[in-house]
Amino acid sequence: MTTINIKPLLNMVAIEPVKKNEKTSGGILLPNIDKEKPQEGIVKSVGPGKKDEPMNVKVGDHVIFNKYGGTEFNIGDETLIIMKESEILAIITD
Repeated sequence: MTTINIKPLLNMVAIEPVKKNEKTSGGILLPNIDKEKPQEGIVKSVGPGKKDEPMNVKVGDHVIFNKYGGTEFNIGDETLIIMKESEILAIITD
């Protein structure tokens, strides 16, 4: 896997979507129609924020975001989603 250097602008965030299992816990393979668009991921890069609005997420945060939020793109073999921080619904904590 290649290392991607990307710097989002303003209140934008670059997220690597978390891949879901292609099998159920019982070992059954899921067909493509049962696979959903990812809704969680790991923050890879964060913009500086707007003038009076500091960013609430940081690199490495595990987040949940709007299912159809952001723009998905591929660089090499890596898929990223870039979206506004406001499209992130929650930070998952351990």
